[in-house]
Amino acid sequence: MIDWLQHTTGGLLTLATVSIVVLLVLIIRVRVEPFIALIVVGLLTALAAGLPVGTIVGTAQKTSDSLLEKGFGGILGHIAAIIGLGTLLGAILERSGGARVLTGALLRAFGEKRAPLAMGLSGLIFGIPVFFDIGIFVLAPLVYVAARQGGRSLLLYCLPLLAGLSMTHAFIPPHPGPVAAAGLLHVDLGWIILMGAVCGIPAWFLSGVLFPSWIGRRMQIEVPREMIVAEDADEGAAPSLRLVSAIIAVPLVLILAGTFGSIWLPAGSAPSGIAAFVGTPAVALTIAVLLATWLLGTRRGMTGKELSELSATALRPVAMLLLVVGAGAFFGAVLSATGIGAAVADSLRAGGLPVIAAAYVISCGLRIAQGSATVAIVTTGGIIAPSVAGLGYSQAQLALIVVAISAGSIIASHVNDGGFWIVSRYFGLTVAQTLRTWTVLETILSVSGFAMAAVLMALLSASP
Repeated sequence: MIDWLQHTTGGLLTLATVSIVVLLVLIIRVRVEPFIALIVVGLLTALAAGLPVGTIVGTAQKTSDSLLEKGFGGILGHIAAIIGLGTLLGAILERSGGARVLTGALLRAFGEKRAPLAMGLSGLIFGIPVFFDIGIFVLAPLVYVAARQGGRSLLLYCLPLLAGLSMTHAFIPPHPGPVAAAGLLHVDLGWIILMGAVCGIPAWFLSGVLFPSWIGRRMQIEVPREMIVAEDADEGAAPSLRLVSAIIAVPLVLILAGTFGSIWLPAGSAPSGIAAFVGTPAVALTIAVLLATWLLGTRRGMTGKELSELSATALRPVAMLLLVVGAGAFFGAVLSATGIGAAVADSLRAGGLPVIAAAYVISCGLRIAQGSATVAIVTTGGIIAPSVAGLGYSQAQLALIVVAISAGSIIASHVNDGGFWIVSRYFGLTVAQTLRTWTVLETILSVSGFAMAAVLMALLSASP
């Protein structure tokens, strides 16, 4: 029995299934922290597969070659600085009032009649540097004001914003999900930005423009009474729209320049070297953070102490996120070392299911079962990575697989997802109303984002 479990495709697939079931039980029923559950299940899976203890955790003399250290260290070395710097950039933009400047300018430009579209664009743009929940906390008061002035259902204003924030959070670096998936599948972030935008913007239009215009005429939701009081922005102290937009654009432009400069510029030339240096994600984000600190912080009267406190507050939630990603990478390393990943790859080829479709389905299942997008992404990445290793995919194709994994990680947000309750609370929706609006929006965003990725993957595969 043990030999069958460790050395046959059927046994390895059974071991993989049992491992994921145990992981879900620990997270959902036992309420174990996801990063602890991932470590426990990774260790048990490795032992059940017959891996030597020295391979799993190393020896007293040497631990650096262990799966535990390589799993954690490999992914965190790639993403820790990116996520930390991205978080700092978002915190400075939020504290400076950049969100109000951006949204106010869009509302004025589009007018009251097209205010819902302005709110959606605000979510798209401001969602690039800030986390999803922070975007809601900062921009919700502006949604209330726009909805009261427009006199229409709150859904027409909040859903486009939510779709924009969710799209960027799921598909665009420096957010943790796409960055983690890129690290697991070894994809340049420039390609992730490009393919994430190409797939995500049409998905946002469907879920954040067309769907809200339909559901908003059928469900009249008023602004919650307790949310009506909103602070008036100090327009005199606000940064300029041009400055806010430029700082948000800096890291994206530099990363894209670094990725495609190596293709378009002569190899070994000075311009190519400069583009590669400033386009390195950690360098690009460092430049953006330094600019934001000076232009939006120091020059506007923030002291060193205030900036330090802001950084400490912003980075506090990042620790748990990085632990989850690191533990997920360890679990993925175990799946690869035990041969489970290869067994999954063989089964996919035998069943004729494309890798991109399998990545999406697995990510969807994990997301629906346990609620965490991060857990869904890192676990799916670990399962899928061996499948793509020997297929000769280009960077563009790998980026589309990352998009598929990210799309699956946001499908069908429901009561086991913290975002579900944030939306319900901030916009005064009952559970039933949140399921009919937010859950449907996330599902449309997920399915349409994956559909775009699948179509592009087919076109790239068909091209010579």
